[in-house]
Amino acid sequence: MGPGRRLCAQRADARPDRRAAQRAPAQCRACGGHRDGARGSGTRLRAQDRHRPHPPALRPAHAGRHPGVAGRVRRRLGTPDSRHAAEALAHDDGGHAGAGAPRPHAQPGGRPAPGARPGAPLLPPARRGPQRDRGRHTRAGRGQGPCTALAARQRGGDRRGRGAGLLREPLARAEPPAEGSGVSGHSPWRLSVAPMMDWTDRHCRYLHRLITRHTLLYTEMVTTGALIHGDQGRHLDYNAEEHPVALQLGGSEPEDLAQCARLAERWGYDEVNLNCGCPSERVQRGAFGACLMNEPQLVADCVKAMRDATALPVTVKHRIGTDKIESYDFVRDFVGTVAAAGCEVFIVHARNAWLQGLSPKENREIPPLRYELVARLKRDFPQLTIAINGGIKTPEQIAEQLALVDGVMVGREAYHEPWSMAQWDSRFFGATDPAASREQVEEQWLQYLDRLHVAGVSWAYAMRHALGLWNGTPGARRWRQVWSDHRLKTLAPREVAAQATAARLGAVALAAA
Repeated sequence: MGPGRRLCAQRADARPDRRAAQRAPAQCRACGGHRDGARGSGTRLRAQDRHRPHPPALRPAHAGRHPGVAGRVRRRLGTPDSRHAAEALAHDDGGHAGAGAPRPHAQPGGRPAPGARPGAPLLPPARRGPQRDRGRHTRAGRGQGPCTALAARQRGGDRRGRGAGLLREPLARAEPPAEGSGVSGHSPWRLSVAPMMDWTDRHCRYLHRLITRHTLLYTEMVTTGALIHGDQGRHLDYNAEEHPVALQLGGSEPEDLAQCARLAERWGYDEVNLNCGCPSERVQRGAFGACLMNEPQLVADCVKAMRDATALPVTVKHRIGTDKIESYDFVRDFVGTVAAAGCEVFIVHARNAWLQGLSPKENREIPPLRYELVARLKRDFPQLTIAINGGIKTPEQIAEQLALVDGVMVGREAYHEPWSMAQWDSRFFGATDPAASREQVEEQWLQYLDRLHVAGVSWAYAMRHALGLWNGTPGARRWRQVWSDHRLKTLAPREVAAQATAARLGAVALAAA
């Protein structure tokens, strides 16, 4: 071993073993006793484990607390006297701080609780901050903060119902079509496009109306809190060409739903629909959606409140069951209870809603379709209007179901393949189809995008709904690629349309060569 290594070894032998010192019990500065645990180990010990009990004969006068405990309590409670702070802690028979009898609490008004020792600090009474309701607005009530009746009325919380003070006229109210302008001899619910979150907004509905004039269109689900406390124009405004159009609501409070039903009537909607079929966890946390099927009487109360508030038709969209409940009696009793409250139209998604374990997408695919239960509902309730939803895509499937029930609701097929609705009016309503070709629809859609562009609204947000217009034809992929190019979103819609059409026709010519 060289001299350098020998010197290092000697220094290492002379150094104290720091790890051994850390493992050794720490000594109490006041009494010479030992505390459990290793200093510097980073382990947080419980209060009763920080001090090892002394033998009874050697227990010092300070047993039960270390110097500094009273100071910490005094700083926490804000008391100037360390004696009061020390007495605020309870001690067990072994003298461990933090264990034993509970701390004395003050009664309301600052009076000491029964059994509190004299001299103990009076803890302030518990203060309840303003509570929040589902709409995230402070509610006026007893013991809920300094809300006054005037403030409640300003927020619309008077006896007329929450949100009554927030009613205002529509931004651009669209008048419903004149009576008798619809197709005679057919139910308004004969054919409809399902409400789909983030998809069936006003731009999507305008595109669908260019392809079919008589199909009933639904809005995205709008919660009652969003309408009562949020921007009504953002959620309720629509184009006059969208009629017939229905508003779907999400909620479980009869008063709130009644208030929103009045809003729907004032804005000129043709129907109000209550969502009892959405299985997402976010919707369940709001206590509405598919979980409402487990409370049919509450749904009946909501329907009655809405019917009392508006002359519009009040309908319900629901599933055939929840979770593993596959008995027909469940959905039959649900429909019977809600129908007794005055609901006459039920749109039934022919799948169960699994409230736990499946995502909304999986809930549309994994639970099996059971069309026979919906047809049985129609046989058992012939006086009601029963429409079916779930997995129906082709005109042949629509015609097959219309032979058994009153109506069919089509979902994602109508969104992804909008041109599939081109013959609906002539085949199912006996009317003339509004669009003769995809080119005609594209031109009318471009006029709509031009209006949005002039108004300063992003046309790209609306264009996403029309990307499936040319699906199934040569060049459709190149057409979608041009419209989806983010580098072109600053251009006018007509300029992008020219490039998209050129790309599509170029692909057609290349395929024909």
